[in-house]
Amino acid sequence: MILKRFYETRLAQASYLVACAATGEAIVIDPNRGFDTYLEAAEEEGVRIVAVTETHIHADFLSGSRELAKLTGATLYLSDEGDAEWKYGFGENVRLVHDGDAFMIGNLKFEVVHTPGHTPEHIAFLVTDTPAGETVQSAFTGDFVFVGDVGRPDLLERAAGYEGTMEAGARRLFRSLEKFKSLPDGLLIWPAHGAGSACGKALGGVPVSTLGYEKRVNWALRIEDEQVFVNEVLAGQPEPPRYFAQMKVRNKVGPALRSDRPAPSHLGAHRLTELVEQGAIVVDARPSAEFAAGHVPGTLSIPLGKGFTNWAGWFVPYDTPFYLIAMGEAEAHEATNALAMIGLDEVAGWFAPTAVRAWAEETGRPLRVVTQIDCHDLMAEADRVQVIDVRGQTEWDDGRLPFAQHRFLGTLGKNLDDLDRERPVVVQCHSGGRSAVGCSLLLNAGFRDVRNLAGGITAYREAGYPVTGP
Repeated sequence: MILKRFYETRLAQASYLVACAATGEAIVIDPNRGFDTYLEAAEEEGVRIVAVTETHIHADFLSGSRELAKLTGATLYLSDEGDAEWKYGFGENVRLVHDGDAFMIGNLKFEVVHTPGHTPEHIAFLVTDTPAGETVQSAFTGDFVFVGDVGRPDLLERAAGYEGTMEAGARRLFRSLEKFKSLPDGLLIWPAHGAGSACGKALGGVPVSTLGYEKRVNWALRIEDEQVFVNEVLAGQPEPPRYFAQMKVRNKVGPALRSDRPAPSHLGAHRLTELVEQGAIVVDARPSAEFAAGHVPGTLSIPLGKGFTNWAGWFVPYDTPFYLIAMGEAEAHEATNALAMIGLDEVAGWFAPTAVRAWAEETGRPLRVVTQIDCHDLMAEADRVQVIDVRGQTEWDDGRLPFAQHRFLGTLGKNLDDLDRERPVVVQCHSGGRSAVGCSLLLNAGFRDVRNLAGGITAYREAGYPVTGP
């Protein structure tokens, strides 16, 4: 048995290639749109991809299953469980599977287990290496069981707008876990997400676990009472990114084929002035320090870092052409690939940093800057500034500046009416990254005096200033 794990850091998402060494047949589980990765891995291992599958209709990334199956001629195994509302809507070379079904990839036996709760159609795969015996070796659990956590059951309601589904989903998840716990303790658990994913609230960072270990340490598998479990699993979940609703629909009806789209072109500096005047969406993916030092008014700062994909999904509209400012061709290519992971395919072109300076020269207007303020200067001005904390709700509950107001970054643009646009605004997060994006949003909303708290609440705590809350 050959097993290769692939991890997309920006999505905290894992996918797998599993192959039978004896026959050279392979299956890919939960692929994203970086299909070249799987093709190259199969070539390196000397195997051919004959099957592609996924554990459920994903919400946090655009699935690559359809495209990878088309590129390889593989059979696409998809769940036919759940209610009619969440059945797959495409069918090229598809085999629909149900609870109790089994299929072979060479000498490897894959058993389908319906594991509803995170979503109604969710399935897991139990794998047996038959030449080694009849003992089930591995479980590919998707968003059902993670290391240290379980998949959240509230996304259909909170992200996709299906009212009244999250408590019912939580109860189904409890019953799915009760059945799953009866499997052998030595079963290897290969989940679809790790730490940082919004598909749960306490995911661990290690890539693999065992069922026995999870039964001892995973909070969800230790709870025996259904109502206690329902209350706990629905509490403290992170804010689901806005783009999740788009992913559920697109992955259901059939994700667009990425290979049909050309790579975005490098545009001449003069085009930036024209596009900004037309009100085009321009995402400045340069580091936040570069943006703060000087940027074109009206552009949106989303630095090309770990959170790039997530925040782009919050703020960049779908099916509308937009543009990038990147440090160079490699960064523009990286940003385009990161955006493609969530289906933001309408990148119409990119600009180098020289275009920012050219804009100032062409228009005769100064570049806009974002002032950095440290915690000592903040304390000296605390009575005359508005402090906006853009962290998530659970972070806010864990401790906050006594004089701060909470405005979660993802919905900041819709939560400004009660702010005084004549008073200075200081934006604050954990360490200064998300607040830089928040400064960009406020400046574009017409606030004139916007400052970023350098180091965020972390620097504030380290300086010994008081915090409200735990």
